[in-house]
Order: sequence, then structure tokens, then C-alpha cells
Amino acid sequence: MGSQKQTGIRNRTTFAVTGILLSLAAATPSLRASTIIDLGVLGGSNSFAAGINASGQVVGSSNTAGKDHAFRYSGSTMTDLGVLGGTNSKSYGYGINDSGQVVGLSTVAGPDPLNPLDHAFLYSGNTMTDLGTLGGSSSYAGGINASGQVVGSAETAGDGAQHAFLYSNSTMTDLGTLGGGISWGNGINASGQVVGWAETAGDATHAFLYSGGTMTDLGTLGGGISWGIGINASGQVVGYAETAGDLVSHAFLYTAGHALTDLGTLGGDYSDAQGINTSGQVVGAAMTTGDQAYHAYVYNLGVMTDLNTYLPANSGWELTIATAINDSGQIVGVGTIGGNQHAFLMESPFSATPEPSTALLVVAGVAFCLLTRKKLRKTA
Repeated sequence: MGSQKQTGIRNRTTFAVTGILLSLAAATPSLRASTIIDLGVLGGSNSFAAGINASGQVVGSSNTAGKDHAFRYSGSTMTDLGVLGGTNSKSYGYGINDSGQVVGLSTVAGPDPLNPLDHAFLYSGNTMTDLGTLGGSSSYAGGINASGQVVGSAETAGDGAQHAFLYSNSTMTDLGTLGGGISWGNGINASGQVVGWAETAGDATHAFLYSGGTMTDLGTLGGGISWGIGINASGQVVGYAETAGDLVSHAFLYTAGHALTDLGTLGGDYSDAQGINTSGQVVGAAMTTGDQAYHAYVYNLGVMTDLNTYLPANSGWELTIATAINDSGQIVGVGTIGGNQHAFLMESPFSATPEPSTALLVVAGVAFCLLTRKKLRKTA
């Protein structure tokens, strides 16, 4: 009789625990097939998406009938942002803020008519403005925050080295290096923290975080080189770095007070990280098992998943790189469709909050567990 009673207790306990585990699993963010939008082109055959803001506006570049031009995609319309120079100039869009201001680079006429110069631009109010340089001949802008602060890289006077810059209130400030000759700024958050990479005194290239007037070396994943690419509102940084032995590079995530975290790959040798949102969801590209092809991925809750697995059936797409993700989980990047490379916008594949029925299931599971424990005490 005693053994039957103990068995009954164990069975009821197992059932209660199983119920609560199933409830909690149901409350965990899930994944689903996601809608994908082809952003099209500006008259040519290829396009590239580089960034996205909170309202889903996308920045990038596309072939026109002639040269590549920067674009802003908004409300299903791709707008050509033009160039700083003449009709034969090129432009590329790289960053966008929530006001729809865009930054990037455009070619301008130089001393040699056959070799135009690259200059950073700010596009605001339908006007493209040349941000100049740090005394040299070229510059590039990679990111812009809500305050209109711009980050990038510009050639300095004299030796012509490229240095990361912060452009604010019409002034371009040199952010320096990590002891070497070159630095490059890629992203900026609302607090004015800047991410990029810079040469060290030992001529290595390391990712950096610039905050409060100080450029901090973020180290590597055991190898000699790292590159910082994206940053979120909390100051978390993503990029890629060589692992021990310097044979391959992997995507990394940096959180203040911690060493770089290796995000792994999709089974192949290499990966990189391009963007991160406030939830810590990371996007980039990683090699797959077997053919070592690059596929776009999203890294969420410690798991790297091929974005192609979220595509609707028979979509015709192969997604090769994801470049940015906003706080709503919308993802942009580049994929192949119809034999051409096109910019894409993928609606969030995440169902981040439980449905009402799931929430009720969690409550019911907890209540059942407590009730069962009370009964067990009476019968024990």
C-alpha cells in the first residue's frame, strides 16, 4: 500500500511539473514564417540594404540606369537620394535615424577628373550636404543617431591617414586611434557612444568602443584582429574577430564588463555580426555546413538561426547577409532572387509576447502545481 501511495505521489508530482514546464515553454518567444519584401531597384538590376529605423524606413544603395545611388525606402517607395557631384557620380547610403536622416558617401570631383573623391554626406530635408574631411581628401559616414550626430572615417591632413570622426553641430572631431595610424567609425547610439576599429601600437586592428571621450580596446576572440560594426542603446557591441590561431573569424557580442562572446557560425568556418537591437538580437552573415555558403542569420536567446528557415514556402529568395535589425524585429539585408541581388525587408519572425491563451496557460500551470503540492502534503 505504501509503495502504491508513493507511486501515486510521484505520478502526480511528475504531471504537475510537466504541466508547468509546458506552460513556461509556451510563454517563451517563438518563431514563425515571416513576410519578406523585395525593395526593388532604382532602374538597374541590383540593390543593397544597409540600415533600418524604428518606423521601418530603410537606407541602402541601388543600381540606376547608370551609376549606383543611395536610396531611402519608405511606405513601399524607393527614393533616389542623388549625389554630391555631377551625373556620373555615385552615392551609397549606410545609416538612418528615426527622423529619416540618412548618411553615407558620395563621390565628388577631385584634382584628377578620372579619379573622383569620396566624401561623407548627410541627407536631410531633401538636401544632401557634404560633411567634409579632417583635412585630407576623402571621408565616409556610417551611422547617425537621433540627435543628428554622425560617425564615420575621414582622411587627416599631412600623412593622409584615416581617422574615426564624430560630426556634431557642424563640427567634425577626430576620435584618434588605439596607438596606431588608422581608425574607422561605424556606428553610434543615442548616448553618443561610437563603435569601430582602430590600429594598435603593435599594428594590429582591434574593435573599439568610444565613450565619454575615451577609446577603449575591446580585444579579440583569441586571435590578432577584431572589427567593431554595430552598437545598441545599451552600449552592447557586435562585430567579428579572429579566433585563436588567426585562421578564421567569428561574430562576437560585447557587453560592458565582459570579454567578447563568440556567437559561432551556421556550421561553416566564418561569421560576422552587422547589427544589434535593444533586445540584444543580432544579425549578420555566417557560413553554412558543407558548401560553406554565406547565409543571413539572426542570433536570439543564445541561438544563431539561418534566416532562410523563416521564409515562406516557395519564396524564391536566398538570403545571404542581414545588415540591421530594429527594435520591432524587422530585418534588412541582401539576398538573391531571380538571379539578381536585391535588398530585402523581413518582418519580424519573432512572436515576443505570449498570446492571451498562453498567459492563461501559465497561470493555470502555476495554480495546478501549487494545488497538487498542497494535496501531497495532506496525503503524505
